[in-house]
Formats: sequence, structure tokens, C-alpha cells
Amino acid sequence: MIFVTVGLHYQGFDRLIRKMDEIAGKIDEEVIMQVGSTKYRPVHAKYFESNDDEGMTELFMAARITVTQAGSGTLLDLIRLKRPFILVPRLKKFSEHIDDQQIELAQALSESSHVVSIYDINELEDAITNFRPVQVSGNEKNQDIVQFLKNAIDGFQLNTAGGKDLTENNR
Repeated sequence: MIFVTVGLHYQGFDRLIRKMDEIAGKIDEEVIMQVGSTKYRPVHAKYFESNDDEGMTELFMAARITVTQAGSGTLLDLIRLKRPFILVPRLKKFSEHIDDQQIELAQALSESSHVVSIYDINELEDAITNFRPVQVSGNEKNQDIVQFLKNAIDGFQLNTAGGKDLTENNR
């Protein structure tokens, strides 16, 4: 099973969900998607908007591979659980995020841990077809990445009030 997660950011991630739905229609493997605020609804895959932490962990553990945005919370979970994943960072130019911070996270993980990061959505199908899992963990080699992710989460929490992200207002 392939699990796709876009997190709970208020901006949708139609680009990823559309491409994964297209891929799901071509392959003989179940695809389940957490679509969050995305407006597009998959035709070839099961989907839901959100799930609790326990439900997400069950899906991470059951998946052969998780295709995910480069959100720090999701990445920490996948690293902690030692689960294989492909990163597709949300991009500002497609109105998927307020900035390109996810590119920084994806590049940092790709450089230090050889994680597969996709910047051109048209390369996603090949990445899934040719995927070879790489173990990414919180070991000493990756402590800088884990600390970077924790700092990103702490920064987000400091910039959040009443569930509303204030980061955009602080720029």
C-alpha cells in the first residue's frame, strides 16, 4: 500500500493529490490519501481529510512507502518510526504554502540521508516505481536534521495563536 499525506496546512496540495490519483489509476497497488484542505478529490484511491495520531501511525506502519509533503511534524514521525518515504515539498509558486521552507527541509534530508525528494511532480511516478527504501533515523549522523525539524516545529508553535498561523503576518 502507498500512503499519501499532505498534513493539515490550510492551503491545499492539489498538485500532489492529482498526480497521485493519476498514478493510482495506473498501478496495481492500493493507494490511500490524507487530503487535508485539498479541493481535488481522488477518483482512483481511498481518501480522508484528517486522522488522529494513532490512525496516522497505523497507516505509516502499514504502507510500503509514504509520499509526503516536507512538513516537519510528519517527517519527525516517519523518522522516529523508521518508515520509508518520498518527499514532495509544497511550493509557494503554486500557492501550496506561504514560503518555500519545505524545500529547505527536503534538501537537508536528501543531502544528509539520501532521501528521495521530488521537485518536479512529473518525476513522481518514476520515483515510486524505482523506489529503494533508505533507512533514515534519529541516529548521531542525522541528529542535525532531527534538531532542525524540532526547531521548525518549535518555531511554528511560537508563531501560532488560536490555531491560526501568524508567520505570514510577521514577514
